[in-house]
Amino acid sequence: MLCCLGDLVEDVVVWPSTELVRGTDTASRIFRRRGGSAANVAVIAARQGQPSRFVGQVGEDSLGSMLATEMEQAGVELALARGGTTGSIVVIVDDTGERTMLPDRSAATELSSLPEGALDAATWLHVPAYSLIVEPLGSSTRHAMSIARQRGIGVSVDASSTGPLTEYGIVRFLDDMKSLGPDVFFCNKDEADLLGVNSAAPLEGGGLTVIKDGADPVVVVDHAGTATTVTVPPVAAVADTTGAGDAFAAGFLTATLAGAIPAAAAAEANRVAATVLLRPGAGSHHT
Repeated sequence: MLCCLGDLVEDVVVWPSTELVRGTDTASRIFRRRGGSAANVAVIAARQGQPSRFVGQVGEDSLGSMLATEMEQAGVELALARGGTTGSIVVIVDDTGERTMLPDRSAATELSSLPEGALDAATWLHVPAYSLIVEPLGSSTRHAMSIARQRGIGVSVDASSTGPLTEYGIVRFLDDMKSLGPDVFFCNKDEADLLGVNSAAPLEGGGLTVIKDGADPVVVVDHAGTATTVTVPPVAAVADTTGAGDAFAAGFLTATLAGAIPAAAAAEANRVAATVLLRPGAGSHHT
């Protein structure tokens, strides 16, 4: 069982028809999607046949109920707390597929204790950095990671995003990673540069460091500093990169839990990530 702890929110994905023009209207296409990094990983892993559970909090509102139903319909078990207002994120996507996010995470950050049975039968716990850098969610996440260590459950962390990492504090985050010691640490090239992580300097205290760089090869570095590169197959036309990193993590973890070696897991992760690049957002459509 892959458990993913973090956000379940609504993504409001905006595809402007031109560059944004300040102070007036910019015609756009707008899509509403189920989102949240941890929720994305759980759903995409479930689609690959991996038993998955989402752990987190949504509001005691109709949007939270709808998102929870969508998760269950996608085959994901829920260990869900309810309270507050369900979060939303506006995602503005430019003509290269790059996205800029305006988050209001609301209830997702308010998880003050783990729901009952959150880690029952778990074999792996996946945690986006988003889940570590706000309170009270951060304390609940550290508690879950501590339980995982006690039970011999594998743990992975995704660096998530450069802006929140910078706000939280780079040294502080690196100290967290050194003490928490994830078995797998995912980051993209920008996040790796920010954290000072590279093929010659993997994450201190971690196991595998997996560095993604768009269309350039993925670099997988083990705790001994041995680096392996994995080619990324070309994608004809990238429409929207939202959730591609989550899809990569889901593919990598699903393959790893099935016994794949890291290079093979990265190759499978590339294949799964490519499936979300051609459509708006990472989640399913809802109205």
